[in-house]
Order: sequence, then C-alpha cells, then structure tokens
Amino acid sequence: MLARIGLALAGRAGACLASAVGIVEKTVNGHRFRLAEPPSERADTPDEPQVVQLPTELKIVTRLREQHAAAHELWQQGMSKAGIGRKLGLHQATVRKLVNAPSADDVVAKSLQRAHVVDPYVGYLHRRWDDGVRNATQLYREIQEQGYPGGELAVQRHLRQYRTGRGHAPDPGPKPPSVREVTSWIMTHPEHLRDEDAGKLHRLRERDPELDRLTLHVRKFAVMMTARHGDRLADWITEVERDSLAPLAGFARHLRRDFDAVRNGLSLPHGSGAVEGNINRLKMLKRQMFGRASLDLLRKRVLLAR
Repeated sequence: MLARIGLALAGRAGACLASAVGIVEKTVNGHRFRLAEPPSERADTPDEPQVVQLPTELKIVTRLREQHAAAHELWQQGMSKAGIGRKLGLHQATVRKLVNAPSADDVVAKSLQRAHVVDPYVGYLHRRWDDGVRNATQLYREIQEQGYPGGELAVQRHLRQYRTGRGHAPDPGPKPPSVREVTSWIMTHPEHLRDEDAGKLHRLRERDPELDRLTLHVRKFAVMMTARHGDRLADWITEVERDSLAPLAGFARHLRRDFDAVRNGLSLPHGSGAVEGNINRLKMLKRQMFGRASLDLLRKRVLLAR
C-alpha cells in the first residue's frame, strides 16, 4: 500500500493534496471548539437596552457534558467501553467518542456547529424580537419572504430560547466556520484563497498556534510535491514527528516505513495516473456486470469500452 502511495505522489499535485484531506480534517476536528472568533468588546452606552442573558447551554449540551464525565469516570475505574455502554445505555460508537475526547468541549463543539436551516436568518429574528415582535407565525412569514426554505416548527423551536429569557435576545455574533471550511482553507494554495477566507484563516492561525503549525506543515509538503523536492522529505518527517499534532505525525510515520518509494515519488517525473485510471474503469465495469451477465460479455465490454 505504501509503495502505491509513493507512486501516486509522483502524479498530479492536486490529487496528492486531496489524499491528505482526511489527515488535515481530523487534526482540525480536534480543535473545532477553538474555531469561533472571540466576541468584540463594545463600550456600554446608556441608550442601549439592557440585555437579559439567556441560558448558555441547551439540553443536548448539558446531556453531553454529563455523559462525558460519567464515561471518563467509569473508564478510569478500569471498565471496558462495552461495559460503559451497557451501564449508561449508550451505543458503543458514542462511548468511544466520549472516551477519546480529552474534554467535554471537544464533543459539545461538534453538536453546536451543525448547520441549521434557521441559521442564516438568526440575525433578522434577533432584531425583530428586540423590536417587540413575539409572534412566531408572523416572524416565520417574514423570513419566508426572504427565502427561508424550512417550516414554522423550526422557527418556533428557535424562538423558544428567547422566551425563557423574558427580554431582549443577545447578539449571537458570527457563526464559527465549520471543520470542512477550515480544512479547505488550509489545503488551498494561498494565492487561490479569497481575501475574506484568507483573512479568516490568518486570524484563526493567530488564535491557535497548533493550527498555525498545521498550516505550515501542509504548505511545506505541498511545495515538495509541486516542485519535486523529495530531498526535503526526511527533514519534513522529522519536524512533523517532533510536533504535537498526532494525526499528522501518524501520517509521517507511515511515510517513513516506505521512505524510498515516497521520496522517489516526490522527485521523479514519472506517475501512475493513467494506470490508476484504467484500473478504476475496469472496477466500474466489473461492478456493473456482477451477477447480471457472463464473463464473455464482460470481456467484450472491457475490450471495447473507451
């Protein structure tokens, strides 16, 4: 497998970068609770209405924190993950996610970051609520005219948190970028990034030193692939292994196992792109024909297909 990786690295740089998306995304996913920008400080003015803070945690967040604490307590007592799942009534995959997360914030952030159909209209709903409009049906009709594709029930659920505050809804601030968006920014050539995305990535790198180092490692590896600097591979692997980015360090260790093949792939102009394309075409024909026709027809399709 590693030999095939070494050959593939000699192919197109874009395909090579695409194969590393999973490693980068896994690393960014471990820092997802740091993606949100800190709220800007605003001077208090006497003319502004007093803001009543709403409850800071949803029920699902509270439940996740309780489950995380319980799972880690049982894990430290020596109980297996299967036993923890039976005791807490959780699926084994959920237990594995809770135990592997070093803090509850790692689990909570992913749930809070899920896109919702109401999210693009939250700012408008906040402003209308602060204006004194508390009828969910009326607010639903207003955002529906702006292109809202969802139903009224989702709007009612979103407004329910305002009603518990009994006052003005606080400004939620900008929504943090998703893990996939940050991964895309890191994997894209700096010259091809939009100014807005480049600015967001720059601010994110200033806030999180580990994501800053991740971006530097990825861009150095991209330079090795595009400029065929295989002679830099050993130094890159050593540098990554000394870092604290576990997923990327694991990737580097796998490259070291078949170092010669990977180095040649980063240095030589030869590639296996045409061969891999034909292999994929043959596999597609085989899946289409499986259980439906004889080998004679499959042979004809392989020979005649273009």
